[in-house]
Amino acid sequence: MRNQAQAAGLNDVVVVNTCAVTAEAEKQARQEIRKIRRWKPDARIIATGCAVQIDPDSWANLPEIDGIIGNQDKLTSTPWTALSQAIADGQPAALTISSIMEAEKVASHMLEGFDDHTRGFLQVQQGCDHRCTFCIIPFGRGKSRSVPFDSVISAVRKMVSGGTREIVLSGIDITSWGQDLPEQPRLGQLVLAILDNVPELPRLRLSSLDPAEPDHYLMTALETHARLMPHLHLSVQHGDDLILKRMKRRHLARDVLRFCKEARRRRPDVVFGADLIAGFPTETEAAHESSMNLITEAGLTHLHIFGYSARTGTPAALMPQIDRSLIKQRVSALRQSGDEQLTRHLKRRVGTADMLLLEKGNKGYLSGYEKAQLISSDTQELRAGDLLAVNILSAANGVVQVTPLCGETVSAVY
Repeated sequence: MRNQAQAAGLNDVVVVNTCAVTAEAEKQARQEIRKIRRWKPDARIIATGCAVQIDPDSWANLPEIDGIIGNQDKLTSTPWTALSQAIADGQPAALTISSIMEAEKVASHMLEGFDDHTRGFLQVQQGCDHRCTFCIIPFGRGKSRSVPFDSVISAVRKMVSGGTREIVLSGIDITSWGQDLPEQPRLGQLVLAILDNVPELPRLRLSSLDPAEPDHYLMTALETHARLMPHLHLSVQHGDDLILKRMKRRHLARDVLRFCKEARRRRPDVVFGADLIAGFPTETEAAHESSMNLITEAGLTHLHIFGYSARTGTPAALMPQIDRSLIKQRVSALRQSGDEQLTRHLKRRVGTADMLLLEKGNKGYLSGYEKAQLISSDTQELRAGDLLAVNILSAANGVVQVTPLCGETVSAVY
């Protein structure tokens, strides 16, 4: 977006990429826009993203906004040029919003890397064909679209040549990758293709997975390729079967347990993260306890906990709502359970060895997505992007302290 704005001559602008996943996310975006206007009174403020795509008129009516641009438009040049001309002509809050539901392809931007980053995110899928009752995101991102094999492999090679040492495959619903492509390949086939065709990539990681859609290719990759990192983040959402059905999820609690058990059988060092929602409409205390129990039974370690937020236009917004104070209590309980799980996991790691991908400030991530701080007396020779064999010395406050195992970097793959 920075490149597109600059190419269109929009140099003194601030672009705010809004989120619509919760009401709080939209509130924070509006607060940020007002703060930017006070900070840079003469700058042009452009709003884009999911919240803008879903409800463009309400954002266009904000007095601080000079223009808005849709999700499918924000990564192509023509809308930015039109926006630049509209602003130059003094048109108020110029709009460029295409119908996201008519989008047939992922916007052809494909990342080349990140400035000063050793880890990069590569979007291989966009949109979602499912309609979970709590979720407004499909109306901001459109239907599911997949980036073809060859384009992904090409982008991976370009990112690696630019210095990226770990790539995270991302998307709204990446386990649906390939279903709109000829022959309907599975995500696991894409993972195997990347690992086989780009051997110079040291690390490959996956973003959120739907536990209803595992495939045997993905399990094979997890079992046979050490370069596929043993950290899987699952879109669980809840631990109670009735709530899961009311959410219109496609899995039950036992499916999550089965997935975790099979993944551990194939890759004993695998670590699981999960998204969980507290306070979904009609959630009883017993249902909440089911989520608490699932955390421990499945061994979920890296948790993202959300308090339910009613989104206008979703079926769940019409269901009997839970008191906000109770939602906050349940969010706190789930987070505490997650913190305890993480603490136990990190303590078990003390005294073991792993590979650390070093980032700035002698910090980085181990293979299981554990945050690590490197302690070394010879930091002058270490640099971001180095892969180090390390000993794990201790753990505190969600971070492990590590020291080089042999005092040498590991520049090759595992």
